[in-house]
Amino acid sequence: MGELSDVEDVLARAGFDASESALTRRQAEVLALRERGLSQADVADSLGTSRANISKVEAAARENVAKARETVAFVEALEAPVQVEVEAGTDLYDVPEAVFDACDEAGVKVAYSGVDMMTRVSEAAGDAVVGREVKTTMLVGVTREGDVRVRVAPD
Repeated sequence: MGELSDVEDVLARAGFDASESALTRRQAEVLALRERGLSQADVADSLGTSRANISKVEAAARENVAKARETVAFVEALEAPVQVEVEAGTDLYDVPEAVFDACDEAGVKVAYSGVDMMTRVSEAAGDAVVGREVKTTMLVGVTREGDVRVRVAPD
């Protein structure tokens, strides 16, 4: 029962509030225990349930976290004062200039060099960029702070 009281302390210190979170209390408990290095079987013992149930709860929690991150990324892209649509077929080497030009027009200072911008865009785009070619249309946004956000158009 020691782990259960520890997890209550962890949640309290982190300011967990189920009414304000994308996670249920049980999901937060499971993630807190798993992040402390406990196996799913040990978490199940601590919480008085089965390992299969813990597996389902953990999977749902991680999915909720991924959705929350995706939501934040979407809103950041919407709120970005600079938004450059990069069409499929564009050479990745042409992206920084287009973004820098749009930033100059908007009076936004970019926190990346041209090479860093290409790397950031390529990494964030995943399969939407192959080599130097943009394969899927995407939106490159730059926040007021100069951070680059990349949103790939849905298939």
